[in-house]
Amino acid sequence: MLAICMSVGIGIGTLAAAPNTPQEITGKWTYRSFHNNKNLVTDNDQTALGLFFAEATFTFDVSADNTLKGTIDWNGGGLDLHGSVQPAASGAPLTVQIVGIGRPGTGTQDWEYDYFGYLAHSWPQGVGQVPALVGSVIRAKPHNGAPAGYVASFIAVQQ
Repeated sequence: MLAICMSVGIGIGTLAAAPNTPQEITGKWTYRSFHNNKNLVTDNDQTALGLFFAEATFTFDVSADNTLKGTIDWNGGGLDLHGSVQPAASGAPLTVQIVGIGRPGTGTQDWEYDYFGYLAHSWPQGVGQVPALVGSVIRAKPHNGAPAGYVASFIAVQQ
């Protein structure tokens, strides 16, 4: 399990404006992915923590042509990212499509993960809402005995 402990301060009463252009997602995002377990978690903290697949930091740089480059980093590893951002259009939200490739000479050398996400709805009367990308991630290549094809859901919150 890829995990690092991070704390994110979100001020209640502050409202971050949702990104209007692909370039506005440039920066750091706190990333958390979850095993898609349909069972309810009731009063069991260990079971709830077991739903985490990964916790890391996305760092995005989006160019004028909506090309995305960046990294996803966690304690002990990371992937290099490339992809694209599609602006919101005709009522559809902004979307990201990203490929994460392992780094040569590291423990992630042969890894590949694909990410697809949407910018979550920005509520006009929302209190303390922070821009968030929601989507899914698939293990595109097997590694360390884990098969390709595994899918998890993710939420990434803009820092």
